Amino acid sequence: MNKQPRNLFLASAIALAITTASGGVFAATASQEVTNARQETQIWTTYALSPYLRANDLKVSVENGKATLTGNVAEDVNKDLAKEIALGVKGITEVDNQIVVNADYQPAKPGTERSFGDAIDDASITATIKSKLMWGKSTDGMSTNVDTKYGRVTLRGTAQSAAERDLAGRIAMNTNGVVAVDNQIKVNALKPTIAENSKNMTTEAGADMSDSWITTKVKSTLLYSSNVSGTAIDVTTDKGVVSLRGKVNNGAEHDLAVELAQNVRGVKSVHSKELVF
Repeated sequence: MNKQPRNLFLASAIALAITTASGGVFAATASQEVTNARQETQIWTTYALSPYLRANDLKVSVENGKATLTGNVAEDVNKDLAKEIALGVKGITEVDNQIVVNADYQPAKPGTERSFGDAIDDASITATIKSKLMWGKSTDGMSTNVDTKYGRVTLRGTAQSAAERDLAGRIAMNTNGVVAVDNQIKVNALKPTIAENSKNMTTEAGADMSDSWITTKVKSTLLYSSNVSGTAIDVTTDKGVVSLRGKVNNGAEHDLAVELAQNVRGVKSVHSKELVF
């Protein structure tokens, strides 16, 4: 996706505004061009951040509040989305949507450099997985490195057992935006790990985890998980006992929600009788 540069035009307009006698007219022109350029940048940046539009070759030009959109997309919904985004920018009153819908259109494949939007998504995924591992009673002390590229996550480090390693993989895979997980965590049961020491400390200090902290982390874990309807589940905690209420799609989602909640540090048990499907 390429943004049309206006730097040369802007520089010329500003220079003319300063050096000519009719500076007021040119100053107004320069001011409008600055506004046009700002609006173009805002629209284009939003496209770059959108997972539905960033790979498409879209171009934007703005003149006096009218945005003209050109390029190609594969579906009508993406064309409509591009228009709605443009109309949402302050000062845009009209959109000439010339984007062509072509079912055979194939967006450019990712190159060696990630787009700004891709980098933001990958950073968010990495941060989310690290947070979920940190909150987990079985994974908080694991020596784990998380790397994400185009939604593909690589886990490296050590675990005390195969169960810990597999749990870390499931936590990563059940995170929004993740398309694949390469779990390279090594099992090292020959000597105590940070994870083992951390789990012992958590067991001893479990009562010190506040109910509000536990509730927040359980809610966040469910919301960050791709296979659980986190917004449909109500979470309460009383002395470390978590209660889940709401409606899920099936038994598998129910069991996953319970597993995710049970894994949060400080949780003593999970009641899910009111989590129905």
